[in-house]
Amino acid sequence: MNDVTRQFRDFFVSLKLTIVLLALSIILIFAATLDQVNLGIWAVQQKYFHSLFVLWRVGDIPVPVFPGGYLIGSFLLVNLISAQVYRFKLSAKKSGIWLTHVGLIILLVGELLTGLWQEEFALRLDEGQTKNYSESYRFNELAITETTDANFDDVVVIPEKIVAAGEAIQHAKLPFRVVPKLYYPNATIPEGDSKAPPPTIATKGIGLQVGVVPLPLTYKQDERNVPAAYVELVGAEGPIGTWLVYANPGMPPQRFEYAGRTWKIGFRFQRTYKPYSLTLLKFSHDVYSGTELPKNFSSRIRLNTPDGRDDREVLIYMNNPLRYAGLTFYQSGFDGSKTTILQVVRNPSWQLPYIACALMTLGLLIQFSIHLVAFIARRRKVASAAV
Repeated sequence: MNDVTRQFRDFFVSLKLTIVLLALSIILIFAATLDQVNLGIWAVQQKYFHSLFVLWRVGDIPVPVFPGGYLIGSFLLVNLISAQVYRFKLSAKKSGIWLTHVGLIILLVGELLTGLWQEEFALRLDEGQTKNYSESYRFNELAITETTDANFDDVVVIPEKIVAAGEAIQHAKLPFRVVPKLYYPNATIPEGDSKAPPPTIATKGIGLQVGVVPLPLTYKQDERNVPAAYVELVGAEGPIGTWLVYANPGMPPQRFEYAGRTWKIGFRFQRTYKPYSLTLLKFSHDVYSGTELPKNFSSRIRLNTPDGRDDREVLIYMNNPLRYAGLTFYQSGFDGSKTTILQVVRNPSWQLPYIACALMTLGLLIQFSIHLVAFIARRRKVASAAV
């Protein structure tokens, strides 16, 4: 082994590196906790933990000022594996340490995979309603739907980031181009009569009567940004019209006709469709006697697949989710007495933290037992020598 390789090995094996990384982790968590008041949990996760560097903006230039969670975690993982290979030789006396370190490695890998793969959606159901899709908490999409066939809707969706970029889109299923003209990441439509209504560039649909007012971005946990955009459709013979689209569930898609076919256009929460459906049979909401404090709320769901291979009822309540086809459905909220809100989570690595904790617990117990047996043996040896 040459000197350069040895220096790299000593650097990553060093206990000093471990202490420095742990100290940086404490500082990162402390800063993120303080900043959560301003940014909210989603933005804090992206800024501090799901990044290589924490960035501050100097004008329009992002400047790295501190290592992020991915960078610290990667160095800590390499440091732990290096120490496992070079410092702790596998033996019976070190078996507990080995198991504990393997558990820590699995825990770090599990957190990385969770950050990369985990997805969270919401499923809102009224009693008797059936859905085969869930909706994103944070992302939106522009949906253009052909409704010519009364039995089938052909939908083309355009992600919000493409609309925000203002790029013209020509999709093979659409006989026109989609040209975003203006985009607002958060906006509102003023309610009531206004003496000075907001200006509008719409030439079709509801945008002829109302306009939107831009709002500052919100990062609060119980609020979400509601984007709006003016979108122009351009056919072979020229512009068809410009529509105002607004990602508010209270604003239904707007209908129009073109080339002898009927269409709908609207901004909506990003959807993820599944090859099965859920029907809310009954929602129960119990409160503590004499108060409005929720005691328990649960949803009786019918799970059905189109082929009929799975058709059953499931009761979802607090700490009793439904796990199906790689998704977990949690009872997260409600709206009134007949509407449930389920949190839908996809996390392929959800079992890794349990495995890691079990290994670390077993490793610590084994190592404690080894030292305890050795301690008792020494005490007996000293007692025998005294006699």
